[in-house]
Amino acid sequence: MLPSDELKDVGLQTSFYPSLSTNVQVEDVRLRAILGVHRRRIPVTEGYVEVKDGGKWRQLCDEKWTLMNSRVICGMFGFPGEKKHNPRAYKVYARKRKISYWGHSVNCTGNEAHLSVCRLGPPLTLKGNTTCSGTPVVVSCVPGRAFAPAPMTGFRKAYRPEQPLVRLRGGAMVGEGRVEVLKNGEWGTICDDNWGIQSATVVCRELGFGSAKEALTGGRLGQGMGPVHMNEVECSGFEKSITECYFNPNSLGCSHEEDAAVKCNVPAMGFHERLRLSGGRNPTEGRVEVLIEKNGTLVWGTVCSDSWGTTEAMVVCRQLGLGYAMHAFQETWYWHGDVSADDVVMSGVRCSGTEMSLSHCLHHGQHIHCPRGGGRFAAGVSCTETAPDLVLNPQVVEHTTYLEDRPMFMLQCAHEENCLSSTADPTRHDSYRRLLRFSSQIHNNGHADFRPKASQHSWIWHECHRQVSWAAIYRLSRHYHSMEVFTHYDLLSLNGSKVAEGHKASFCLEDTECEEGVYKRYACANFGQQGVSVGCWDTYRHDIDCQWIDVTDVKPGDYILQIIINPNYEVAESDYSNNIMKCRCRYDGYRMWTYNCHI
Repeated sequence: MLPSDELKDVGLQTSFYPSLSTNVQVEDVRLRAILGVHRRRIPVTEGYVEVKDGGKWRQLCDEKWTLMNSRVICGMFGFPGEKKHNPRAYKVYARKRKISYWGHSVNCTGNEAHLSVCRLGPPLTLKGNTTCSGTPVVVSCVPGRAFAPAPMTGFRKAYRPEQPLVRLRGGAMVGEGRVEVLKNGEWGTICDDNWGIQSATVVCRELGFGSAKEALTGGRLGQGMGPVHMNEVECSGFEKSITECYFNPNSLGCSHEEDAAVKCNVPAMGFHERLRLSGGRNPTEGRVEVLIEKNGTLVWGTVCSDSWGTTEAMVVCRQLGLGYAMHAFQETWYWHGDVSADDVVMSGVRCSGTEMSLSHCLHHGQHIHCPRGGGRFAAGVSCTETAPDLVLNPQVVEHTTYLEDRPMFMLQCAHEENCLSSTADPTRHDSYRRLLRFSSQIHNNGHADFRPKASQHSWIWHECHRQVSWAAIYRLSRHYHSMEVFTHYDLLSLNGSKVAEGHKASFCLEDTECEEGVYKRYACANFGQQGVSVGCWDTYRHDIDCQWIDVTDVKPGDYILQIIINPNYEVAESDYSNNIMKCRCRYDGYRMWTYNCHI
């Protein structure tokens, strides 16, 4: 928790610029906690509404205040709803304090995204010694479940959407992303025709946030895959769910280049005050330093880099509002941080990547264990405003799956690269292996190119790959491996246990094809630069070695085919949740039917 004198206004101040129809100059607006119980909570959900006018904070008079005004205030500060409060304690407080009222009333419809959009009411007139015969406005807000204070555990440590029918994907921060809706068991996007702030606000409130700051169009937070479920969405702003709004189910003419997205107001929890980057060349990189309480005082210290990786870096960048993680560093000797913060104060950090603060990740607590120590081995990160986003095309997998019985003498290279089941080790050269083959088409739908983590000089040369299609043998027979493991291919039972598996090293990453107007930048030939450009995709054909799962020992039955891209999070992406694709499979001992492939 922050010190009590820092609690009262945490995260509850925002710029407020009135409409051009008035000459009143108001600089900011805030929700200030008054009662002790609310002053000790983060986020502050109840208190005086105050505006800053001429450099001084002033209260609003409650004479003409409405619930619609309160709805707008709560939405501004990241809360989906408002509730009634007990006025008795505030009346006692107001009698003991000198109140400085703002000279205007406010008239909101409840649909405004910000108080500055509301109409100003008439100026308050002097009544005796005051301009207000009532009391200062008090607003009490209902936080979303992810931010709701609780007696024992505080707020939820990782963001989870409140409604299963709507979700946000691809955003760097909590409360922003591409809008996706669930229909008939399949997630799809919303076309941006008629997309506006009222519809975006319905989505934000539905997910437990406040009103929308922005309604984004043109796939600005990444492009989705699969169907476009909704088009020409029009909301009044008071619907409980985006599915209650009017929309055109016909998305003919819409593409994922028109995917709608939102940025929502979220409660400012003050997390950024507990973390900093030190010693970097610019504010987006450096050694990670955290603020903790030690012997009754707050001190800065470093984080042990043991087990430090991309998911931990994602949390740091999100907590500081610096966008996406670009790299996670386990050595930071080249970044000279604050000497007084050299001591390790956090160790054993393991994050899922969805946490809002590094302190919410699993860690050792007060019992620090860091064998390598801090200093040069302190954890570090670099952040970026853009990131790649790899997505597998499930339709390509579903349409290209088949079984092949292949003799062992044609599988020696694949055997050397561990692409066969372990039961293939003692088999004779004239025996056969049954292979479940399929093609995979991996798109980069993000806003930055996907590049391998390893530098070019560390790539490993491989002579050993064959492909049945000789037209492409030049690309695939001899190549460099730029990533140790790029995909995992697994066949699972219906309860999720593995019955067959095969990991596939990335023998090359290149732009196989690109969208219209996008030019290929990466090619494997001649030790070329490897990667997948934005708007391009890399296709691994079904007839390439290791593009399979060895199902020789699998018994007939129903199974799940699972493919995971970038499974070890070696390269940072904007969204890892769409890196997993699953298909239902039915095997009768001779044929394999694959259906219902989805992300």
